[in-house]
Amino acid sequence: MADGTQASPDTATGWLGLRDARVLVLGVGGIGAECVRGYLDAGAVVTAVDRDAGRLAALPKGPDGTLPHTIAADLTESGAAAAVVKRAVEEMGGLDVLLHCVGVNDRRPVLEFTEADWDRMLRTNLTTAFGTAQEAGRHMVGAGGGRIIFLSSVSGHLAHRKHAPYAASKGGLNQMMRVMAAEWACHKVTVNAVAPGYVETPLTAGYLAQPGVREDLVRLVPAGRLGTAGEVVGPILFLSSPHAAFMTGHVMYVDGGRTLV
Repeated sequence: MADGTQASPDTATGWLGLRDARVLVLGVGGIGAECVRGYLDAGAVVTAVDRDAGRLAALPKGPDGTLPHTIAADLTESGAAAAVVKRAVEEMGGLDVLLHCVGVNDRRPVLEFTEADWDRMLRTNLTTAFGTAQEAGRHMVGAGGGRIIFLSSVSGHLAHRKHAPYAASKGGLNQMMRVMAAEWACHKVTVNAVAPGYVETPLTAGYLAQPGVREDLVRLVPAGRLGTAGEVVGPILFLSSPHAAFMTGHVMYVDGGRTLV
């Protein structure tokens, strides 16, 4: 379990200690969907949330044929974030892990964004993270432990051109995560972020297909290639596990060395 009380290695991923952990995954496009697969493989009970019913229907089964529970919801709507967490807690009988993977990007120069564009991206990427984590934290503090992980980005650290609102949302996410970690550490609730670099997912396929984009991005990565969604799953599962019980307030970069240069 995520509070560190059980860690029986009875499957290939049993060493993680996530069997029967109650996990809520928010956003299942690309990396989120791969994380659902990883949690199911580890024996966790998973509830997945997305506003796209098609994505939810396409989620993988666990090794024993188990399907994740699903909730179709738009977390940007007023009150939806807290309501979804409450529903998941009721349906699973508790909550051990919250993973927030909700996010959008819009690659344009600063001067082309409107105030409405800014509000939309900050509400999607940051406000949904606050609302869901606040409600999850309320439950976990009362229960005496838990894990909260946010999907951040190297854009929260680097000054990428054409990423102003996105970068601001991820930088804000990182700092919000640290404050939550500081406030809840004494209750055995850890709060961390995983910040991928350039990763190939269905959501980035169109951008990477533009002439020269892939080549330009690869040149910025010391590893000499882009990452895969599956390579982000391992660090997220680790942060969800009892092995990360003394790790909180940390941004873990999974970027092939991008933030080194």
